[in-house]
Amino acid sequence: MPVKFDDIPKTASEVLNDDFKTSGYEFKAKQKTSWDGSVVTSTIDIFPAKGDVKTPAKLSWKLPTPLKTTAFSVDKLEMDKGGKLKLEASSDKLYPKLKLDAKSDLVDPAKIIAGCTYSGFPGTLLKFETTPVNPQAFTAEVTRAAGEATIGAKFGLANITAPDLGARFAHGPFFASLLVKEKLKAITAHASYQALPELRCAATADFGGKKSGQFGLGLAYDIVKGTKLKLKVQHDQTMSVSVKHDISKGFTILAGAKFDSVKSDYSYGLSLSIE
Repeated sequence: MPVKFDDIPKTASEVLNDDFKTSGYEFKAKQKTSWDGSVVTSTIDIFPAKGDVKTPAKLSWKLPTPLKTTAFSVDKLEMDKGGKLKLEASSDKLYPKLKLDAKSDLVDPAKIIAGCTYSGFPGTLLKFETTPVNPQAFTAEVTRAAGEATIGAKFGLANITAPDLGARFAHGPFFASLLVKEKLKAITAHASYQALPELRCAATADFGGKKSGQFGLGLAYDIVKGTKLKLKVQHDQTMSVSVKHDISKGFTILAGAKFDSVKSDYSYGLSLSIE
């Protein structure tokens, strides 16, 4: 199956980016309600460094069948600690293999984003997104999978003659991907290797463009069932470490730290999650 363009490097990038909590304290609770299967998620920042409010929270609702209708779903209705709202809704009932979606901050109509994703062609994914008040400000993408490889392109009016290009290849324990952006001036490479069933290594590097010279190395290791250790080092001479442990079903703790060898400084963080 093809993936979305931005997910082309995901197999490797998730090792380097996901589940690193290296600053602040957070409590997250997700609860399924009896109201048409709706799910509410409460995310609370504990002991924030700034501000008068000591327990700022973000509330997020997911409504699979709002008002008992199956014509569309509210994927996210969110209010953050600053009172800002976010709405994401979608529907896949209009036509087979076609998904429509919309996003809004529920304040400015000019910021409404509408899009569609079509997967009706074998091995191909098409996606289009724009703002209804300015249809020319669109982005379009296409990805196609062929065996162990996937290729893709993403463009708008600003780069229609030099679109972003991407490719990925996976074979056994090996994975590699390339993204070419900034009008073909910047290249980002990702690679990962499943060295052992419980150990995965990954690396990334940027060549050209705004991030030229940046790189990262990381690994994810399953110590025992339900406990994962992650470690990464980056071009700026920082090292991050994280441990995720499933205390029991639905109760997860994520702890991490980051050390900056240049500044001789460090930070640490903790997140508790209940579902």
